[in-house]
Parts: sequence; structure tokens; C-alpha cells
Amino acid sequence: MCKPEFFTVVYRINPWMDPALPTDTSLAVAQWQTLYDTYIGLGFDVHLIDPIDGLPDMVYAANGGFVIDGIAYGAKFTYPQREPEGPAYMDWFGANDFDVREPVEINEGEGDFLLVGDVILAGTGFRSASNSHEEASAIYGRPVITLTLVNPSFYHLDTAIAVLDASPTSGNGEIAYLPSAFDEPSLAVLRERYPDAIIVTEEDAAILGLNSYSDGFNVVIAAKAKDFERQLRARGFNPIGVDLSELLLGGGGVKCCTLELRR
Repeated sequence: MCKPEFFTVVYRINPWMDPALPTDTSLAVAQWQTLYDTYIGLGFDVHLIDPIDGLPDMVYAANGGFVIDGIAYGAKFTYPQREPEGPAYMDWFGANDFDVREPVEINEGEGDFLLVGDVILAGTGFRSASNSHEEASAIYGRPVITLTLVNPSFYHLDTAIAVLDASPTSGNGEIAYLPSAFDEPSLAVLRERYPDAIIVTEEDAAILGLNSYSDGFNVVIAAKAKDFERQLRARGFNPIGVDLSELLLGGGGVKCCTLELRR
């Protein structure tokens, strides 16, 4: 995670961002702290990367890379405003004993790569290039399933899919998703692979309710995603609502602020 000490919105690289709207950095820090404290309360081991002045989106740590089996595949950002984040995160990975793989292809880390069961779901259409999916497959030796995003409000895969149970012991794993975020071929894949997936409402998705983090039982979600909360409880999960409304102004939620470090 990365504390949003320099968070603000001074440019527009997604539909959520509007530099004309005021942002409150102290409120963003307070809301982020609640998320951090929630993770600590759940017993998670949370590591922090130092924020860098001039990189207001660095708080969205999920975009900093993708980590499986101690191998950290670095990020290579689409927009120049975020480009320096890639090397910053790769430096952190190296200093913390991860096997760092520098990217050739454009990708935005765990924003567009989700480990579910024995496969990697990979998003393309707005940020990560589809060639990065081949690169990730070669690095990790795992199948990569390409999914194409078509709604600019859901520009990263982690805004349109929530991984609820990533364990291979549960078959393909469990997910929730928003159908309207994907093209028809991608929807066909999701329907076939995850016939029992939770389908979220447009209203919950519109506050980035799917941008959540799960340990397989506890699911940290947007506090206002009430129907998603209801569906999770009905499936036996324990949803925990957190208000990240200030960070939503930059186009991020719970998952965006969370990069999983899989040793």
C-alpha cells in the first residue's frame, strides 16, 4: 500500500477524474488509514512504499505490478503522468527480495491482471496492451485469459471483476462481475467459466463496488455497495464496508489501493 500524502487530481486520465473538482488530501489520508487499519485488524501483513511528491496516483498500489511466486512483473504505464511509478515500484520489489521482471509491453499491474484459481484473468481495451498478456504468461508459466473492456468508466479489470475466492481448491475460483463492462466474446468466457458468479448492479459498480479485496471469506468493499453486500452475505462471505469516496475522485477504490504480494 502507499499512503496518499500527495493525493490530488490535477489531470484527467479516466472518466472519474475532474481537475475542476476540489480534493481533500487529509480526508483521503484518513479514509486510506481506515482501509489500512481494517487490513491490520484482519491479520494481514501490510507493507508500505513511500509516496513520492508529484505522483498523486501512487496511492493506487495495485497498478504498481503483479506478483506471483515471489516474481514481480513490473508495470509500464499508458499515460506519461504515471510512468515514473513503474520504476519506483520495481525498486521497492528489488529492495524487498522479489525477483523483478522489467516489462517490455504496456501493462498496469494488478489493475488488469487477476489471479483466479489456476489462471490469470487479464484485461485490455483501455490501459494494458494485449501483448502484455503473452508476456505475463511466459513469465509465470500460467494460462492467461484475455478479457476486453468496453466501458471507459471501467478501464481496469479490477473495476469490473472482484475475485472472491482465488483458491484452485474451489475449482475455477469465485468471482463477481459487471456484464456491461465487457464485449460479447469476453462475456461468453465469463459465463462459461463462472456460471455461478455474482452479477452486480450497475449502481454498485458505479461506485466501484467491485473494486474490492477478499481473503476468501472477508471481502472489503465500498461501504455504499449495499446490494453487493447483500449478495456476498447470501453466499457465505463476510463483507466489510469502507468509505474511500475521496480516492474515488481519482478513479480508485479498495482494490486499487491494494497490491497483493504473493511470495
